[in-house]
Amino acid sequence: MKLLSIVDSLNEGIGKLVSFLLWAGIVVLCFEVVARYVFEQPTLWAHGYTQRIFGGYFVLVGAYTLLRKDHVRVDLLLNVGSDRWKAFLDLVNFSFLVLWGAVLTYEAFWFFEDSWRFNEVDDSALRHPMWPVKLAMFVGVASITLQGIVEAIRSIILIITPSADVGRKDYSRSAAK
Repeated sequence: MKLLSIVDSLNEGIGKLVSFLLWAGIVVLCFEVVARYVFEQPTLWAHGYTQRIFGGYFVLVGAYTLLRKDHVRVDLLLNVGSDRWKAFLDLVNFSFLVLWGAVLTYEAFWFFEDSWRFNEVDDSALRHPMWPVKLAMFVGVASITLQGIVEAIRSIILIITPSADVGRKDYSRSAAK
């Protein structure tokens, strides 16, 4: 259980840290709007940076979203069964997530590595390096996959012992009140 909590803490920390990217993106967008419409001097760089900021945010916050159980779910089958049934369905879902994540993590690493090695740049006038975006993709997908493994382990524990304490924080909306 200690290892599961460590992964949870890691992904919670990454998620909270990455959440500040939203503020950076907002600042860049506001700067661009003022530059374009007030001073009639649009920037060359703002569009590319906002894409990178929000793209990095989107992929890096995925594991935190999974940890908090905030991904969109179709609960038609989950609301009509026992705790073991719910844990079993979660195990099936997390198994597919881990399979998808393992393949994507592998490929994302090689995308990053090629980008780094060949000093890949985008096709904009400023020729931004592409490796930071690909590194964010690798780290984000790896953390989602790791959190998926943790959630699959929790599901196995709950299938065996439905009343077990699986060391999970309560992120429900009602707990915040």
